[in-house]
Amino acid sequence: MINWLGMYTLFIKEVWRFLKVTIQTILTPVVTSLLYLLVFGQALEEHVEVFDGVNYLHFLIPGLMMMNIITNSFANSSSSLIQSKMNGNLIFVLLAPLSVLEIFLAFTAAALLRGIMVGFVVYLAVSPFIQLPIHSPMMVVAFALLGSASLGAMGIIGGIWAENYDQHAGFQNFIILPLSFLSGVFYSLNSLPELWQTVSHFNPFFYMVDGFRYGFFGQSDADPQLNLLICSLFLLFLAFISLSMLHKGYKIRR
Repeated sequence: MINWLGMYTLFIKEVWRFLKVTIQTILTPVVTSLLYLLVFGQALEEHVEVFDGVNYLHFLIPGLMMMNIITNSFANSSSSLIQSKMNGNLIFVLLAPLSVLEIFLAFTAAALLRGIMVGFVVYLAVSPFIQLPIHSPMMVVAFALLGSASLGAMGIIGGIWAENYDQHAGFQNFIILPLSFLSGVFYSLNSLPELWQTVSHFNPFFYMVDGFRYGFFGQSDADPQLNLLICSLFLLFLAFISLSMLHKGYKIRR
């Protein structure tokens, strides 16, 4: 039997945690995205090759949306866990009548909600000025959910692994940030040399951005079905790792 009430309570606790600081968790990423849009849109408008018939500013917006979905989903679950560990109150979550799966689902769902909210607010912020076409709403939703859930699970891994705020920042700055910036947010893969195109195909974040962008324009650098498959497998892999760490009590039960 699943403890729905307990899982919902933990989920609501995580949601209120980021809603109480909406300027930091929601509005700041939106302002950052608008600055990226202004600077890169003006500087690279005539210099970056994108899809046929797609203006660079239009091309850039889905990438920025997915980058915010990725980074904020990771930040939500990872920061919650590291703060709980450093403050010494993680024990109250571990003592609650919740299974490992229920804890995982509550943290991941809250991270998913924050990522989707930030991505949607970015879309609302630019929509008065730039109208994006939507080729496949189902693909947009599918990749938004896969991307946010995957990074929510990765945030659990990072939050459990990190023993202090410095290690947590290192995980975010040396793994999440480079992978998100090198995932095709600001460029099409066709504009890169062949070597870097090959390297980019080993970046799982590329398939999230590429598939999400396909939902808007109906064009992508990789096959949409391949994007969907790799993102789904990546989510399952991260879920397995995070569930295993929670089950073993790695760095959280001492």
